[in-house]
Amino acid sequence: MFEGFQLEIVELSEATLRVRYGGSGPPVLLLHGHPRTHATWHRVASLLAPYYTVICPDLRGFGQSSQPADTPDHANSSKRAKARDCIELMHHLGFDRFTIVGHDRGSYTAFRTAMDYPDAIERAAILDGVPILEALERCDDRFATEWWHWFFFAQPEKPERAILADPDAWYGGSEKAMGVESYADFRKAIHDPDVVHGMIEDYRAGMSIDHLHDREDREQGRRLQCPTLVLWSLRDDLERLYGDVLEVWRPWTTTLTGRGIDCGHHMAEEAPEALANALLRFFKE
Repeated sequence: MFEGFQLEIVELSEATLRVRYGGSGPPVLLLHGHPRTHATWHRVASLLAPYYTVICPDLRGFGQSSQPADTPDHANSSKRAKARDCIELMHHLGFDRFTIVGHDRGSYTAFRTAMDYPDAIERAAILDGVPILEALERCDDRFATEWWHWFFFAQPEKPERAILADPDAWYGGSEKAMGVESYADFRKAIHDPDVVHGMIEDYRAGMSIDHLHDREDREQGRRLQCPTLVLWSLRDDLERLYGDVLEVWRPWTTTLTGRGIDCGHHMAEEAPEALANALLRFFKE
């Protein structure tokens, strides 16, 4: 897994991140989703590394990165706080401008980084996500049924108790689907009570503060200034929930392209070649 990559623990001003990086060329930052770690990218990273310097961190609160202190507004788990980590991490590695790719919960951090730091982001790729504010404003019975976990995870204490009663049953996953080393890394994370709490805090931040940051952007007329690619899994539920996914993103972007990929939700594991090819085409446009 990640042959030729370096593994490093990076001390930042607000967080300590476990980071895997390798390859050569322009920098690309890959951000994982829930409940994964950076290891979810191992198949895609190997396909990008011949052309790009690929950086894969565990987001704060996830995997083996540090756990932010809890606050009433969950600001330390906000996507704005994680965006600060991204900028500082890339500066640490010697990059002032880079391309960012985020999947699932990582897509919200990628979006926030590109929105808050337009001069730093060359391009942004959003995988399996729409802005948090859009998701909440468009919420209907389908969303509440299929994405019920958003509302459950926003509750105090109960989500952690439910998950930790049997993390393997709750989250699933397998060596065959994820790869032996990636699955082992994932299982270590989901069996750690502190990590489970950190992952759930990401959702609490979404419901308490992240959507307010989105609303402020919209009220101020801010859009992503970089070329933006939106990809979604055809065997997941974004099209079922939103119809034309690109239409959801159009008011938030200036240059937008995108399409569906024939796979389930964890596209970096299920369709790494198709995903890598789509990213490589986008990076070169």
